[in-house]
Amino acid sequence: MRKILFLFLALSFLGLNAQKKKKTVRKKKAKTTKVAKADAGANMGNVDSLVNAYAAPAVQEVPDEPITSMSILNAKSPESFRKYRDLGLVKKGDSLVSNKVTPLSYGYIEDKDILKSMVVWEIIDMNDKLNQPFYHNEDGLVSKNKSLYQVLFDAINDGKIKEVYDDEMFMTRLSPDAIQARIKNAVLSDAGINKMNENGGKLTEEEQKEFTNVYETKTENVKVLKIKGMWYIDRRDSQMKYRLLGIAAMGQDPATMGQYGPDGQPLASKDELIDLFWVYYPDAREVLANTIVFNSKNLASDISFDDILNARRFSTVIYKSNNGLGNGVIKDYIPRDADAQLEESERIKAQILQMENDMWNY
Repeated sequence: MRKILFLFLALSFLGLNAQKKKKTVRKKKAKTTKVAKADAGANMGNVDSLVNAYAAPAVQEVPDEPITSMSILNAKSPESFRKYRDLGLVKKGDSLVSNKVTPLSYGYIEDKDILKSMVVWEIIDMNDKLNQPFYHNEDGLVSKNKSLYQVLFDAINDGKIKEVYDDEMFMTRLSPDAIQARIKNAVLSDAGINKMNENGGKLTEEEQKEFTNVYETKTENVKVLKIKGMWYIDRRDSQMKYRLLGIAAMGQDPATMGQYGPDGQPLASKDELIDLFWVYYPDAREVLANTIVFNSKNLASDISFDDILNARRFSTVIYKSNNGLGNGVIKDYIPRDADAQLEESERIKAQILQMENDMWNY
């Protein structure tokens, strides 16, 4: 009997120890799980910090600080430099001062003071090396230069130049919308016409964009300018003078671009140009006086379009003249002879010089 009781007590003791060991193992597992979760959370925090460290930095707003000089060497921000350069404002002390130039006004001319005059129409070919500044087009940071056509076109759209006409006689005004219609033409392709017929005469917006070809006369296509001016002798100054009256841009007609005749040949060649618009020059002087011309010898030069046009720093060919007996277009009375036409242009130039020489003959 004693042996049985002893065995029962021994088995009970062993069972209690086993239960204690199981609880201890469970507690250890729980602690290990908590430590693992804590380590995982720490690792995730480290990953987030690494991701944030290598992420793209947030875009900071550029402070809009007025410029104190028109030189990029003194600019703190390219954005603010461009902005205030376009506005023509410079900070002087605590105030903003405009650096825009007011062109020198033409003097008043009495009719009786004009002893003799001649109106001439000339062509400026921008392929000529001397005329390259009229064609140079660049809007950079160091220098801001645009072609003469681009300057006039932008000023017309902005409303700074209002005296814009259809032809050289300044009879019919042109609005900015009319000029846009003249330099741009949208044509539906043959595939678009077939698609429209299949859909019952309608096209979706996506199909219209896909099958519509847009032809436009851009600034790089405008390489010829026309000018109209008067040579006259001022009796008060006893001097020959020149006054620019109008300027025009010539380019391809978008209505004929991409169009072919029955023989498969283009309707117009690249050499066939039209007058895109005529600007009455006195109305454009303020814009041109504040537009710097590209100077390859000195990028910091301040020569404006108004300066070089009034000083006649360009090469031209006279194609029409009016000496009081009517307007004579050279190619009309000297047809199909380019050499003779150039000789006639030189003869008219010599005639203008002779006007001044005759003034001193008594």
